[in-house]
Amino acid sequence: MTTTQNTLPPLAPVDAPTLKRWLHDGGEIAFLDVREHGQYGEAHPFYATTLPYSRLEIDVARLVPRRSTRIVLLDEGDGVAARAATALRHLGYTDVRTLDGGMPAWRAAGLVAFAGVNLPSKTFGELAEHLLHTPRITATDLAERQQRGDDLIVLDGRPYSEYGKMNIPDAICCPNGELALRAQTLAPDPATTIVINCAGRTRSIIGAQTLIDLGVPNPVLALENGTQGWYLADLQLEHGSQRKYPAAIDPAQLPALRERAQGLARSLDVPVIDAAQANAWLAESGRNTYLCDVRTPEEYAAGTLPGAQHTPGGQLIQATDQYVGVRGARIVLFDDEGVRAPVVAAWLIRMGWDVYVLADGLRSGASAPAAQDTGRAAPKAVEAIASTALAAAVQEGATLVDVRPSMSYRKAHLRGARWSIRPRLQALALAPTAEVILLAEDAAVGALAAQELASLGITRVRVNTDTPSAWRAAGLAVDASPAEPADADCIDYLFFVHDRHDGNKAAARQYIAWETNLVNQIDAQERAGFKLPEGSLTI
Repeated sequence: MTTTQNTLPPLAPVDAPTLKRWLHDGGEIAFLDVREHGQYGEAHPFYATTLPYSRLEIDVARLVPRRSTRIVLLDEGDGVAARAATALRHLGYTDVRTLDGGMPAWRAAGLVAFAGVNLPSKTFGELAEHLLHTPRITATDLAERQQRGDDLIVLDGRPYSEYGKMNIPDAICCPNGELALRAQTLAPDPATTIVINCAGRTRSIIGAQTLIDLGVPNPVLALENGTQGWYLADLQLEHGSQRKYPAAIDPAQLPALRERAQGLARSLDVPVIDAAQANAWLAESGRNTYLCDVRTPEEYAAGTLPGAQHTPGGQLIQATDQYVGVRGARIVLFDDEGVRAPVVAAWLIRMGWDVYVLADGLRSGASAPAAQDTGRAAPKAVEAIASTALAAAVQEGATLVDVRPSMSYRKAHLRGARWSIRPRLQALALAPTAEVILLAEDAAVGALAAQELASLGITRVRVNTDTPSAWRAAGLAVDASPAEPADADCIDYLFFVHDRHDGNKAAARQYIAWETNLVNQIDAQERAGFKLPEGSLTI
């Protein structure tokens, strides 16, 4: 940090009507909601990107690479955005404003607040189904066809980690970003019906339409309402399944797969660029460019282009705002075979993004400069304390403050520990002389909490990042508290999104109703951001 960065004066807040204009003026803008995830999910503007204050400095460089990006921060009107703005200025961001009055002011201006997460992607999925007429099948119809022994295969378009939690019986995990490359291997007979499912709706729709757009000869259907629809039909899901697409691809198939994928991209005017153009853009100071590796986690871990972030293709479509925090930015996609990146780009261009495919992909030699590195920022390290030393520290007067997720605290926490989160640490009213031990799952989150305490004058802080099992092994008492923190205090947790998978049928129905209604909530400017064929919607 330089003295200049530390002393940058705050910019004047922006009012809600002005911000609404900015969101549609064609320029780059990062509209960052610095409330915690549960607050964000309960109600936020359509284009707001979640970046909780508890993780701000960890994730901001990845979401907003260019330090001169126009940034507007949203809070609950409680001053958290001003604190976040100060933190961003210390990191070198120069054009940071807050929304005057926060979320209450947005509502007071008559602007719509949306519940849920990944709104642009999910709204786009609903529009795509209705305007592209994606065919679908109900859970009961699919179950009957499975029972009859019909020639069909169910492909689960979610990441493997999600698939393992629950899946349609006999379904095979094949994330949406892999379908263009692997579906033919999984369903080589053109007579085999392919059913794509996810947990809800979006990835079922996008996955099925992907295969249809590619012109695969098989009948293709989206499972209506995914695993939730299956559960609501009183059908049994499987749990802990390990079926997965085969890693190997027959090289003889690649030319045809490549031509099919690149033909789709050409039909939608997806540009292809070389490494020289990509490098020039990545080094450019006036605009954000994201270099995105759309391959599998295993492939990314084995080696990628310098400065590239891992954005599995299906997830980049499903949750674009988790990877790209700047509206109006450029996105450059690559793979290593020329099939997956063009297909993902074909979706992103229809979502309104300025997207490009990198010729030669992994072999191109493109590289993001160090300043554009997508790695997480490293807050100043805090002294660690071992679990075996905790009991003595508490006996000597140390205060235990648990800054793990609220649901982790409910399941298991050290006896006597108080739960809190970075934006609410000041509410603990700790004395400046207090010795505090932070209990964290992520050392970086603990370091940011320690930084917050330091701003309150509390400097005697250590951190423990062990698990409840390690605490028990150290002879410490571990308690559960299913109702504490109270629901209203769990500002990091969005209940209606998570409860739909926990045996709560009302939550599942609420979620589906929310998702299908998104297209009726967006305004004309938000609808115009998508590049789908015009048509009437009857939903």
